[in-house]
Amino acid sequence: MTLLIRNFGQSDSEHVDALALRAFAQFKNAYDDWPAFQAKIAHVSLLADGGEMIVAELEGNIAGAVAYIGPGKPKAAFFRPEWPIMRMLVVDPADRGLGIGRALVDECLRRAMRDGATAFALHTSEIMEVALPMYQRMGFQRIASAPPIHGVAYGVYLKELHG
Repeated sequence: MTLLIRNFGQSDSEHVDALALRAFAQFKNAYDDWPAFQAKIAHVSLLADGGEMIVAELEGNIAGAVAYIGPGKPKAAFFRPEWPIMRMLVVDPADRGLGIGRALVDECLRRAMRDGATAFALHTSEIMEVALPMYQRMGFQRIASAPPIHGVAYGVYLKELHG
């Protein structure tokens, strides 16, 4: 298995958007307005406009993606401006359990250290039964509630970074 973590290119847009839809399909009954939520995640590649989109390629196919939004970049008000954050970590359901999500988070943390950050944040939900425990094992701690998204409760999680 050859896993390559690389920067997103415009030619990846269609693949990343389709991947996000596949990754979130399992949650369609959790959101009270799935069509509205689906419409947002169908264009997840646009996050590259405000940050650094990172993709994981497995044997030449895009198997995961995440957006890294650096310190000082525009982000939701429940995040401190100086915190780098990640958005929309997605892994293809067919490729889960191979460490792809962890590798993408590690790359975000590496970029946060590159940017001189002392903390790194994300927001997620308890419905994310694989991702949330992974974040907690990696040292992320819930620090606050975030506004619900289409009826699903979210929390803000923070990891302190040490050089």
